[in-house]
Amino acid sequence: MGVRAEEGEIGHRVAIDIGGTFTDLAAVDVATGELVVTKAPTTPAQLDDGVMAALDRSGVPASSIESLVHGTTVVINSITERRGVPTALVTTRGFRDVLEIGRANRPDIY
Repeated sequence: MGVRAEEGEIGHRVAIDIGGTFTDLAAVDVATGELVVTKAPTTPAQLDDGVMAALDRSGVPASSIESLVHGTTVVINSITERRGVPTALVTTRGFRDVLEIGRANRPDIY
């Protein structure tokens, strides 16, 4: 996903959080340990625009990114503010406990 620091090239580890107002970016230069932190306005209609703006502001070349971690509060905000579209979970017969199994919270599996 980019050049790697082990090969003698500059590499960055980047974390991006898309929030309701701002998109935050933190990047660490793997070779030097230098930390870059920046933010850009979130663009709700086109979330990747905010990501690209934050990356541009950081000065980190996309080609140097060796790992990228992404987080967002956009979904949580839409749920808590009740702005999302109506959603349903549909399962087939015999799978009504899929949520409990998915979290391994089912007291008696068999």
